[in-house]
This record gives sequence, C-alpha cells and structure tokens, in this order.
Amino acid sequence: MDYLKCIESFISATESGSFTAAADKLGITPAMVGKHIQMLEKRTGCVLINRTTRRQGLTEAGHRFYLYGVQILATIEDADSLARHLNEEVTGLLRISAPVSFGQRILTPILSTFLQRFPAVNACLVLSDRRVDMIEERFQIAIRIGNLQDEGYIAVPLPPYEMVLAASPAYLDKHGTPEDPADLSGHNCISFSQWRADHLWPLNGPQGLVDAQVSPRLTVDSGEAIRQAALSGLGIVMHSCVMLQEDIDAGRLRRVLPDYAPVPRPMHLLRLPNRPAPLVSVFFEHFMEELAKC
Repeated sequence: MDYLKCIESFISATESGSFTAAADKLGITPAMVGKHIQMLEKRTGCVLINRTTRRQGLTEAGHRFYLYGVQILATIEDADSLARHLNEEVTGLLRISAPVSFGQRILTPILSTFLQRFPAVNACLVLSDRRVDMIEERFQIAIRIGNLQDEGYIAVPLPPYEMVLAASPAYLDKHGTPEDPADLSGHNCISFSQWRADHLWPLNGPQGLVDAQVSPRLTVDSGEAIRQAALSGLGIVMHSCVMLQEDIDAGRLRRVLPDYAPVPRPMHLLRLPNRPAPLVSVFFEHFMEELAKC
C-alpha cells in the first residue's frame, strides 16, 4: 500500500466533498480514490468517512486523522522544497579519483566548469592509474577504465575509451612501418603495465578480431610516460585517442595499422552503493552533459 497516496486521496476527498472531485484533482478514477480510503481505514482500524448514496461526512476519527494528514503532507512538501533548495545551493567537498590521462584531458576541464557553476563547492581530484578503494580513501566518485571487478560499487557505463596504434616518424623511418598485426612481434612496443599480462593487443580488422602478439621493450604504469616514450622514438604504442590525437594531428606521431582498430576499453563512473548526496547527483548530471560534448 502506498500510504502517502492513501492520505492524499483522503485529504482531497474531504476537502472537495466527493470522490469524483478528488479523482479529477488527483488524476485517478473515483474507484481508486475509494480504494485508497478503504485501505487507509483498514490500516487505522477506524471508519474515517460516513458515506451514503447522497452525501458523505467525516467521523470523529476521520476529523482527527484529517488534521494529522494535513500536517503530514505539509511536512513532505517542506522536505521536497528543502531538497530542491539544496540542489540549487550545492555545497561541500567532492573527492574524485580518475586515471591520469582521462583526468588531465577530459575530467579536469569538466570539473573546472562545475566549480565555476557552484562556488560553494570544493573538489579534490586525485589522478592515478591504480585502482583505489573508494571507501577506505573517502572518494565519492571514481572513473574506472578497463574491466570491472565486483567491488560492490554502483557502476554507470560511460562511452568506451577509444584506442589507437601510433609511433613517431623517426621510429618508423628507422624500423619500417608494420603492414600486418603479425609484424608487431618484430617491433619495439611500449605497453601499459595494467593491461593483459600475456601481451596480446586485440585489434578489430577487416576479417574481424585479431590478437596481435607483442614483446614490450618498455612496460610502464603511466599514460604520460607511454606517450613520452613514443614521442622519443622508442617504439609503437597502443594508447588512448584522448592522449595521442593532438600529437597525431600535429605530425609528432603517425597512426600505425589504420585498418586495425584497437578494441575500445570499457569505462565506468563508480559511486558508493548508498543513496548519493545532492552534491554527487548534481555533479554526475553535469559530468554526463559535458562528456557528451567532448
């Protein structure tokens, strides 16, 4: 039983003088108004309204319940108004964890516009490619790239993290340009340490999915370090478009095997399983709106 709907039907029928008028006001049928009131009478164990074919009137119990019912609905309205006010006057400290590359290139500008929009909010953004413990480290929000583990968090899917193969012109001029995924095994490759330990790079090509075997010359746990190693001419990297697109556009890096696109990595926004605070909810809405523009 929806107790509040029952109270609302009872109050409306009392004030309007009929089930039909109450039904019109609430947008339900007169029969549903009657059912709500019957359920309320069953719960209280009292007859609240005396009904005849011609008129209706409150019993003594109904009169007393009406006074309390009015207070209940008024209290709920006050609570709703307060919640709306809190959403308009968002305050507090927001702690966010995110991978370094995504945090630097995408999240920081979005967070900056959020802080400008809500001057009473402060934020602590921790950029790290390790998996944080949100509860232990007191994060309200975390961005996670890659496959999720069952950690008990609420995971909201985000657009997949697009990847690209690239190398510097100097490296390709010296070592040649691979023409097939199998050629990667003979090249210097730079790999992210938190990816697959078997050093297989999954690529979508003209004939479908191919796992390219690589033997990394360098394995590192920093996205920026991977980029710098590629720029220095060390070898071929599989890295995010977010991190490398500007270098590709400027000619500092060249795409490798353009007909074989690395499989995008899943990306999620994580939050704690309890009901989110207004600050978290408002930031999430802002984040999703701005991310769609990127």
